Amino acid sequence: MGRKGVCCCCAALRPRYKRLVDNIFPEDPKDGLVKADMEKLTFYAVSAPEKLDRIGAYLAERLSRDVVRHRYGYVLIAMEALDQLLMACHSQSIKPFVESFLHMVAKLLESGEPKLQVLGTNSFVKFANIEEDTPSYHRRYDFFVSRFSAMCHSCDHDPEIQTEIRIAGIRGIQGVVRKTVNDELRATIWEPQHMDKIVPSLLFNMQKIEDVDRTGPPSSPTGGEKEENPALLAENCFRELLGRATYGIMNNAVRPVFAHLDHHKLWDPNEFAVSCFKIIMYSIQAQYSHHVIQEILRHLDVCKRDSPRVRAGIIQVLLEAVAIAAKGSIGPAVLEVFNTLLKHLRISVDFELGDRRSSAGSASFSTASKESDERIVQNAIIQTIGFFGSNLPDYQRSEIMMFIMGKVPVFGSTSQSLDTSHLGDLGTRRIQIMLLRSLLMVTSGYKATTITNALPAPFLDPLLSPSLMEDSELRQLVLEILHNLIDRHDNRAKLRGIRIIPDVSDLKIKRDKISRQDVSFMKKHGQQLYRHIYLGCKEEDNVQKNFELLYTSLALTTIELANEEVVIDLIRLAIALQDIAIINEDNLPMFNRCGVMALVAAYLNFLSQMIAVPAFCQHVSKVIETRSLEAPYFLPETIFKDKCNLPISLEKHEKNLFFLTNKIAESLGGSGYSVERLSVPYVPQVTDEDRLSRRKSIVDTVSIQVDILPGNNTEDKVDNTEEITFEALKKAIDNNGLEEQEKEKRRLVIEKFQKAPFEEIAAQCETKANLLHDRLAQILELTIRPPPSPSGTMTVTAGHAHYQSVPVYEMKFPDLF
Repeated sequence: MGRKGVCCCCAALRPRYKRLVDNIFPEDPKDGLVKADMEKLTFYAVSAPEKLDRIGAYLAERLSRDVVRHRYGYVLIAMEALDQLLMACHSQSIKPFVESFLHMVAKLLESGEPKLQVLGTNSFVKFANIEEDTPSYHRRYDFFVSRFSAMCHSCDHDPEIQTEIRIAGIRGIQGVVRKTVNDELRATIWEPQHMDKIVPSLLFNMQKIEDVDRTGPPSSPTGGEKEENPALLAENCFRELLGRATYGIMNNAVRPVFAHLDHHKLWDPNEFAVSCFKIIMYSIQAQYSHHVIQEILRHLDVCKRDSPRVRAGIIQVLLEAVAIAAKGSIGPAVLEVFNTLLKHLRISVDFELGDRRSSAGSASFSTASKESDERIVQNAIIQTIGFFGSNLPDYQRSEIMMFIMGKVPVFGSTSQSLDTSHLGDLGTRRIQIMLLRSLLMVTSGYKATTITNALPAPFLDPLLSPSLMEDSELRQLVLEILHNLIDRHDNRAKLRGIRIIPDVSDLKIKRDKISRQDVSFMKKHGQQLYRHIYLGCKEEDNVQKNFELLYTSLALTTIELANEEVVIDLIRLAIALQDIAIINEDNLPMFNRCGVMALVAAYLNFLSQMIAVPAFCQHVSKVIETRSLEAPYFLPETIFKDKCNLPISLEKHEKNLFFLTNKIAESLGGSGYSVERLSVPYVPQVTDEDRLSRRKSIVDTVSIQVDILPGNNTEDKVDNTEEITFEALKKAIDNNGLEEQEKEKRRLVIEKFQKAPFEEIAAQCETKANLLHDRLAQILELTIRPPPSPSGTMTVTAGHAHYQSVPVYEMKFPDLF
């Protein structure tokens, strides 16, 4: 009898490969593999590779029988022999043997015995690390993907066995990935049906991670950590999987992540979702980052009607992804990111206002909670837009600034691509504020080489439009955006807060010589900046912050853009602002008037020290000193206190409390400044922005108001009519009818054309043209009665006042100047 219980005669008749295989099994499985006979079997397999498939089939037959009989000792020996044969044989004939080997591994994984499952997994991992000489065109690993994924979700009642099986499943998935990626047919593993099993299995185990600090770049944990912690092993396998993903298959690996997070409701709270996408962004190749961002945006669109906290969680994940991707390649996703976020911003505002309208008249806690949640969504969108934009290269950031500005809705304009017509005035205002907040974050830290690059004309005009709106917060945001773009030397922090600075040199202001491009910009667009500062000071709802930002605007303009000509214009602007407070044609509250006076004092104090003209500094200092004694409410340190005693009127104040044009002209003229233009009062331009901004038109401020009606008593208007000639009407419109005054007026016009800059002349011409337009409109509004007199005359009636018929050809209008 032989060692295996087979008679010697029968054993001699058996094929040699079977005899060699039988000899490696000892009588007692506890003795382990017979090494001497294993060496003979290995030598035989290497010498006769055509026998490998038969050896493998016979080993598989024995192993299947031993598994059924629960002879696990012999199963261990058979798998050890298979492993050694795999390591020793690398010929092309090994392919059939591998099929037998995989069949045996599948038998072990199908068994319900944890030890056999772990044994089969270990053998498969060893096989996965073998580099085969030729690819296999028919081998598939569908069963192993399914089985290893199921093992990752093991719920065995014994925690130790559960952990052991889960680790085996993760290592098996890792082996499948390595084997298929190295194979030329690696695309099979990236098919959606496989990724839908692999990725959720890894994420299920990664949820046990407690150390959130490991969400950064890949680390190298020790082998012991990998074996003992399924979460660590799953994370490393996930990183390896993503690191091997290529352009065409990236989305297949990312989409199951969203399904897992949705199914397990992991967007709120979203700590795990954030850590997952950090791992993804750090693991994939940098040039594929935009694929992940696009997938997040696509999922945000899918979830646009989910709860606000879910949407906020997705947006926060996008922010984290953008924070990593913005430092590398972003690709074509830039505009898509901003367009999608702006769309969801509008949707969020619509939801918020819709809830408010539906609950009108009833105080509901749930509605208030929804509004609060929508604010979280909106803030997350703004933060993402700002962070993304601020990390873009300058050339892309300029495009994004234009893109966002083009989305800001303007009252009266229908060309905006972000539709807010159904939101009403409140919703439009909310969109305006949030878009400007986004733009503020995008412009933060932006350093353009020239101001023309920072404020191109197509961007400057729509940006300044909101500064005319009757909303102090909107005007504040516009000024802050301007500061970001104008301040190229980080001086704004030194100018924070409106105050009288004793010594400007202590601020250590940084500045460069004004470039030719900046000079050209101020010649073209300086009047626009002056105009918006001027009008901004006239708003009744201004608070301290508005005055502070206006002061900072003047100071930054002085630092960054002021040459001698601009300095003169800024002084003229400051004097015009002082006249606003003194004359008070707009009926501003006393706080606003004193605030404007304080603003002018703080700015002229800063300007005089910046240009360092002693006589100018002396005049400014003297006025400030006089104010501190006689009218402290004209200084920022006093007027902007919480409790400040305001004066009843400003009419009785002496001239020594005001900055005088003649004194300034005298002081600057002695230092070589061209001061002729100081005698020309500043007059702001008139543009179409006034009508679009829903504020009082500047025409109403600078035009001469003509009262056509003869009296203010309504009773008199009923009974009395007064017929006047057209000359009387002309005289009512033009108060300078005397010949001497006309001559003086013409002389001033000629002198102005000779000395004033072209931009100022153009501005005033435009103003006069609008005045004439308004006067014509007033006349045309009169009712034209049928002419009782001969043809060629007409009768004009305004209210109940009758005007004498005047021949049409005799109608004359005053000159523009």
